[in-house]
Amino acid sequence: MTAVGNPVLAGCYPDPTICRVQDTFYLVTSTFEYLPGLPVFRSTDLAHWEQVGHVVDRPGMLDYSGIASSGGLYAPTLRHHDGLFWLVCTLVDQDDAGRGGNFLVTAEDPAGPWSDPVWLDADGIDPSILFDDDGRAWVHGTRLAREPEWFHQTEVWVRELDLAQRALVGPEHVIWTGAVRGAVWAEAPHLYRIDGAYYLLAAEGGTEFHHAVSVARADAVTGPYEGYRGNPVLTHRDLGHGAQIVGVGHADLVQAADGGWWAVLLGMRPYGGYHHNLGRETFLVPVAWEEGWPVFAPGLGRVAPTVDVPGVTASARAATPGARSGPVLPGDLRWTSVRALPREVASPRGHGWDLPVRPTTLADVAVASFVGLRQQHRDVDVRAVVLPLPGAHEEVGLAVRQSERHHVLLDVTGGPDPRVVAVRVEDGHRTVLGEAPVDVPGEPVVLTVSVRGQDYRLLLEQAGRPPVTVAVADGRWLDSVTTGGFLGLWIGVHATSHGRPSTATARVERVEYLPQD
Repeated sequence: MTAVGNPVLAGCYPDPTICRVQDTFYLVTSTFEYLPGLPVFRSTDLAHWEQVGHVVDRPGMLDYSGIASSGGLYAPTLRHHDGLFWLVCTLVDQDDAGRGGNFLVTAEDPAGPWSDPVWLDADGIDPSILFDDDGRAWVHGTRLAREPEWFHQTEVWVRELDLAQRALVGPEHVIWTGAVRGAVWAEAPHLYRIDGAYYLLAAEGGTEFHHAVSVARADAVTGPYEGYRGNPVLTHRDLGHGAQIVGVGHADLVQAADGGWWAVLLGMRPYGGYHHNLGRETFLVPVAWEEGWPVFAPGLGRVAPTVDVPGVTASARAATPGARSGPVLPGDLRWTSVRALPREVASPRGHGWDLPVRPTTLADVAVASFVGLRQQHRDVDVRAVVLPLPGAHEEVGLAVRQSERHHVLLDVTGGPDPRVVAVRVEDGHRTVLGEAPVDVPGEPVVLTVSVRGQDYRLLLEQAGRPPVTVAVADGRWLDSVTTGGFLGLWIGVHATSHGRPSTATARVERVEYLPQD
């Protein structure tokens, strides 16, 4: 056994789903409004995860136009059957413009390419799929109960999937409304057939502090389901806000080749008070079976900061993607953009990017010139070398993004008298936090977001001069506990002409991600 650090995927990698093919595990997480969507990871030991691609990685696969922050891709489920990887997911359009719904894609290789989406006639969110031993397949998901007994009561439904037609057929069956009366959002349902019985795993209590995992069992896939009297089988809500890990839930089970059982699930790590800037991360716990029911983290009953995993080498202990320190080249799979693919808003240029200057800003529910990286460490420096732009209304710089309504900017203004300006955007209102002159116009400048806990120090560095602190932003303004929504923070480079036409291209020579913890 080797003690492996939890989370196994640090930063905003929520709603994990997992499957195993021979000796290799594959895992996918939610991405909401960011593209490419649904990162695909693989591992041979459950600890060392390598990203191999994305599911949604082509222009036109899905319509993201006008989808606000914390909309987009929710809660995928990944399974393997008959030589194909199958993935079902929800595209959430919070404005209800007719683009949302549940869809199915397949691939022979999880690295891609994945098929174009096939839309399913299914309500709600969080679809999952079960391939039964008799060759039949069943899709299931959750939605608000049609005849609720309490506010935000949900129900889990199941319906057969015709594998040849890629369509739902036959009657729908409502099989679950929650383990605890009064609990909200029985979601993230997954069905499994284990030792002849059907098991339903579901989250409950909402995907924040009161999150929990519950389980039920039936003799037939369509029920009736018996809830385990020990529900919830896993929760941290009884530990209080001061716990190291909170909000655990949204679990998915997998059996290893040696017969052992494991669960991946999400959780948050608060710091600087009850704030979790890194978002909902992916954790790992062992699972045992006793008297026909799963026991999560046996002997402990908690998600721990470390987990003992057999067969893990020491070199894999801290191999979370993003732990690499140094320049992040344009081809790195960690790069994402908002409502568009990075290659649709920027062009690789050596070690950096060319960003066409768009009129849109990060405050618009639209495609902006932005490419960013998840913040995966509490203490990290993100540095960008940029060139000032020629136009007086043009800016290029670094952004710390929670949403269009909440972000922090460190920008170089354009024109003959460039300055570096730090701006906080809160509920759509702009506040200047600080300014500093650019002493040598036309020359590259280094901008740094230096994060130490909840202090986001915004620095300017020019050739031959020591770094200057332009401002210090409070990270507690930005996390989802304060702002709402479902995401952690992204840090990246952006450019804008603030609503005016522009033909300029912002030049970003290099971006570095430098963990300090």
